[in-house]
Amino acid sequence: MKATSNTTAKISPELVNHLHSVRDYIRFGTSRFNEAKLYFGHGADNAWDDALALVLHALHLGNEGREQILDAHLTPGEGRAVLALFVRRISGRIPAPYLTGTAWFAGLKFSVDERVLIPRSPIAELIESGFSPWLAEEPTAILDLCTGGGCIGIGCAYAFPDAEVVLSDISTDALAVAEQNIAQHKVASRVSAVESDLFQNIDQTFELIVSNPPYVDAADYAAMPEEYHVEPALALESGADGLDFTRRLLREAASHLSEQGVLVVEVGNSAVHLEQAFPDVPFTWLEFERGGYGVFVLTRAELLEHAGAFA
Repeated sequence: MKATSNTTAKISPELVNHLHSVRDYIRFGTSRFNEAKLYFGHGADNAWDDALALVLHALHLGNEGREQILDAHLTPGEGRAVLALFVRRISGRIPAPYLTGTAWFAGLKFSVDERVLIPRSPIAELIESGFSPWLAEEPTAILDLCTGGGCIGIGCAYAFPDAEVVLSDISTDALAVAEQNIAQHKVASRVSAVESDLFQNIDQTFELIVSNPPYVDAADYAAMPEEYHVEPALALESGADGLDFTRRLLREAASHLSEQGVLVVEVGNSAVHLEQAFPDVPFTWLEFERGGYGVFVLTRAELLEHAGAFA
């Protein structure tokens, strides 16, 4: 997954003699990223924002005061550090958050690396709204199933400060990142991580189960931009129609929900396959102000009512 040598060769360390300001480097990165036809879908949707994120990271600067530093000059060492990140972004098609080691989700900063998906789920909006109006009352127990780096579950811990949250994943690598984020956010007293294949190692019930499971079907996965193939395939692929995991989840979720419990699941493009597979199930499909689709809600009662369809 490498760009052409011509594209990479244009980013020479000697360019530090010609690029001077933060603005210069952002402009240069933007031009090279567009030239290389990179894909932007992991925290930014354009080349400028991607280049900006990499420049700020290389200079150890936060997100504040961007306008004030645009005309600041870089030292030669700083310039070479920025250019090295640009080369990695282009030649490896590595998403910017993997290069910076950080991503933002639901207004919170998380550590990420290539062991986990980069968070981008529209479920962030549900967290920020307290899952209104789907929860009858504030939950005391929440499960983030297929947690990856723990972003959804830790976000829920912030939204519901009295809730106990379980982060579950089959991947020990992903859970290592989740543990890092638990420590980073200082929520270890209420948030725990469990290695489990679906509910295999989970023996309690929850008022809220949230899941952003693997749901990409085989055709979509093959056609995805190279940046997505840097992410763990285990967290993306789920069979020919993208529903291998979701079918199992629908069969088993009711027994792990409290009487008034709610299941929230993201299935993305595989929503059409889900509707075709279970035409009589009353999935409630959510709409999002900031974009995103393919997230449904089912209550425990609805899961039980249609248990025969999932068998």
